[in-house]
Amino acid sequence: MKRRNFLKTSAIGSAVIASSGLLSFQPGMANIQPSIPSIKNPLNLYGSLEPVLEGIRANNPMDLTLANWRKKNPKGTYKKWQAAARKCLLEGLHYNPGPLNLAPQVIQKEDRGTHTFEKIHFNTTPWHRLEAYLLLPKGIKKPVPGIVALHEWGGPMGFGKDRIANGGKDHELLVAHRKEYYEGAYLTEELVNRGYAVIVIDAHHFGNRVPKGINGIPVNFDPFSLSAEEYKQFDTRIRDLLYYGVRQLNWAGTTWAGINYFDDSRCIDYLATRPEVDMNRIGVTGLSGGGWRTNILAALDTRIKASVSVGWMTTGDTQQHYNLSGAVGSFCLLPGVLNRMDIPDLAAMSAPNACMIVVGEEDPLFPEEGKMKAKAEIQSAFDWAGKGDNTSFYSPKTVHNYNRDIQEKAYAWLEKHLQG
Repeated sequence: MKRRNFLKTSAIGSAVIASSGLLSFQPGMANIQPSIPSIKNPLNLYGSLEPVLEGIRANNPMDLTLANWRKKNPKGTYKKWQAAARKCLLEGLHYNPGPLNLAPQVIQKEDRGTHTFEKIHFNTTPWHRLEAYLLLPKGIKKPVPGIVALHEWGGPMGFGKDRIANGGKDHELLVAHRKEYYEGAYLTEELVNRGYAVIVIDAHHFGNRVPKGINGIPVNFDPFSLSAEEYKQFDTRIRDLLYYGVRQLNWAGTTWAGINYFDDSRCIDYLATRPEVDMNRIGVTGLSGGGWRTNILAALDTRIKASVSVGWMTTGDTQQHYNLSGAVGSFCLLPGVLNRMDIPDLAAMSAPNACMIVVGEEDPLFPEEGKMKAKAEIQSAFDWAGKGDNTSFYSPKTVHNYNRDIQEKAYAWLEKHLQG
């Protein structure tokens, strides 16, 4: 397929048909000069409405991007920028259930040789009581560092934490999924066997949190009881409900990202109740949508001392031209935030705590331009904070996954900053 550069024209309203047959727009509006950079291999634009979109974007303040804020505040400090950026992000999540009694309860406990496995319940809000898995290492001195492990967005939605943790049941779809994205490994077991206490929950709309009793999804929906073929019809129904759910959350006054941030943060609250966990050594890691959640948790919860975000880093403007529809899902809908700061700023505000970003060189979700620009911006922030060695950007020659090579790099990073 012939690739086109869609941004080398000033003709107003000149639409062209790319060789793919998709309508793409050659932008150029009256006195508006969009700052969106040229992308080598764009996958989707907004057709004839592209100039409208770019006009809006060009007039956004973007006042909290690291570079823009420093230009406007030449005597400002990293901490002042960080405080302003965190305030904007936290407000933009539109969700703050406040403090509460977790009322934790251990439902199940198993000795699995190298570690113990617990199924637990705890409150995250007055209206949410979640199930989590907690893995604790055996045979080493306590307390140990803790890890919040976050599952990815893509994959069979009827399953969440069971993708990366062995809850005692498995499914052929999960086996295939782990093989593709983790080279067959249970990420949580790999971590617990390296001396970490590991906690994992379902993201909102995944696993046990699938909406039931709607769209033909039975109230007693159990994906483990279904064959792969039987499950497929339900996966489609669950996906069809996702944006309906996002609209419902917006009506309620909140965001999908907000619910997930506070639930993820409550996992740290739960770890704080366990004497086996050293609360001065808490980390987080996740793939894809879990990488996005990692970025937000590390940005806002200062109890996180080290993070490894895998498969989710780019710049917003490059992403819009390259592959917005394929990569930026419901978890990224944050009006009031992304018109003021960029995606790399989420990672940038986690300094001085250790931040590792991993995006495969062949990951089709993100343009190379976006990855490299994000890398430079994050490094600039950590340098400004006086902690330049506390960030790392790894771009292996691989696709969208958390394979064994990436795992080993992540384990080394976490060991250096949580166990060193």
